[in-house]
Amino acid sequence: MLVIIAVRGHWDIWLLAGAAFTIALGALVGGPRRGLRSGLLRAGPRQLKENRRPGVADALLAHIPDPVILVDRRALVVEANAAARVLLPGLKNGHPLSFALRSPDVLDGIDEVLSSGVPLKVEYSERVPTERTFEVHIGLLQPDASGVEVLSGVVLFFRDLTSARRLEAMRADFVANASHELRTPLASLLGFIETLQGPARNDAKARERFLDIMRGQAQRMKRLIDDLLSLSRIEMRAHVPPTEPVDLTSIARQMVETLTPLARDRGVVIQATLPDGPLPVLGDRDELLRVIENLIENAVKYGESGGKVEVELASVPTPGDQGSSQAILAVQDYGPGIAPEYLPRLTERFYRVDVAESRDKGGTGLGLAIVKHIVNRHRGHLDIASEPGRGARFTVTLPEAQRA
Repeated sequence: MLVIIAVRGHWDIWLLAGAAFTIALGALVGGPRRGLRSGLLRAGPRQLKENRRPGVADALLAHIPDPVILVDRRALVVEANAAARVLLPGLKNGHPLSFALRSPDVLDGIDEVLSSGVPLKVEYSERVPTERTFEVHIGLLQPDASGVEVLSGVVLFFRDLTSARRLEAMRADFVANASHELRTPLASLLGFIETLQGPARNDAKARERFLDIMRGQAQRMKRLIDDLLSLSRIEMRAHVPPTEPVDLTSIARQMVETLTPLARDRGVVIQATLPDGPLPVLGDRDELLRVIENLIENAVKYGESGGKVEVELASVPTPGDQGSSQAILAVQDYGPGIAPEYLPRLTERFYRVDVAESRDKGGTGLGLAIVKHIVNRHRGHLDIASEPGRGARFTVTLPEAQRA
């Protein structure tokens, strides 16, 4: 029956689940629980002689990953798969569904389907232990398996929408944040252009000052767009781990040398403790350059009051895995530090502890999000530790490549 449904293109998943339950009930009739099901279906001699079908039906139901429940015309539970019993621990065969599922929309939907015969969809949400949202497909069970007659049964299929809803919320937040970040420099540019076209048209001194400000705003938009494109490219390749060995020591040394002038201009000294020899990891050189650049640049900009940034790179044994090693890169500043309540959100897109300070320093709010996604793609781990007044420490752990 399932094959016929697939060939005909009827992809309503609750119908598939209903077909599975039909097979299960037809196979199990006459067994230990016959009394419960005798009022729901009748089976011919052919079904009673098939000895292998209960195992097949149970396996079929067990491999339906989403919760599926079958109730009779009185809304008594007839059968449920393992996923349904995990979602609703109070489910018991022969007991009313309302004992385990306290949702008026779902219970009223069962009555409506029984009276009209037309399938419908309702939404079910739960708050404990975590917030989850389901789309419940409710349909009348109408099997065409020969020898089995269902007098009245309703199938409930629960489709988990939690991840989809979270993704929608993330997309909406992303669009809103990106639009907000672009709106400010664009408004500034338009305002200065109008001023230069109007009152300051012949004012050479004002023109030079306004053009300098406009150049800074245009560069800010360029940085934002570059970071957005970088983040998009990294996310597109998140499922493809790098396979080429690169030397993390040379990458770290290159970025320390590159950022030393910036640190010197801000009165900060970069102290690097790097291995004498190469430290190979499987990675993308450009992406790892971006990680180290963002971490050191952030430490210099936001921890400049401490006057010192320490960069450490070392190879250490992997805990619990003899014979393998991992590369540990740590960047420590001695600035004002970060309050504990802000630490979990630092790698969110556009999240800033101090919005005004971040913009003044040229930040886009995407640097640590890019670092997190790159580290994840390299199958590594990013750890952030900080205490107010004692600076912040960012630690990246990457699996070390096998040395030749």
